[in-house]
Order: sequence, then structure tokens, then C-alpha cells
Amino acid sequence: MDAAELRDKTPDELKDQLASLKKEAFNLRFQQATSQLENTARMRVVRRNVARVMTVLNQKAAEAAKSEA
Repeated sequence: MDAAELRDKTPDELKDQLASLKKEAFNLRFQQATSQLENTARMRVVRRNVARVMTVLNQKAAEAAKSEA
């Protein structure tokens, strides 16, 4: 997933994707705590995707606020 893909989505779609990524991150943390996690690199990827989605959401909010003023 790259930022260009995310910029094409609506804020509602981004919020849905953020929720699913956070759920996946929780499940990965749970697997790690119970020593069932096999692909530890996936945690890093999910964390970065969460940050990417949040960044794009904040950019869209700033653009909306700027256009209203």
C-alpha cells in the first residue's frame, strides 16, 4: 500500500481501513504474546501502514479546514 493509493480514497474508506489495520495489529500483538507469531516482520508493516493512513487522513482534514476558511 502506498500513499498515492490512499489519497484516492474517501475519508470514510480510510477510517474503515484504519480500523481493520488496528485490529490486525492487535491480533499480531496477541499472537506474539502467546508465542504463536511466525512472521514478525508483519508487525512492522502493519504499524507503518497505520501511520500512513493516519497521515493521509490528517492531510485531508487540513485541506478541508483550509478550504473552509
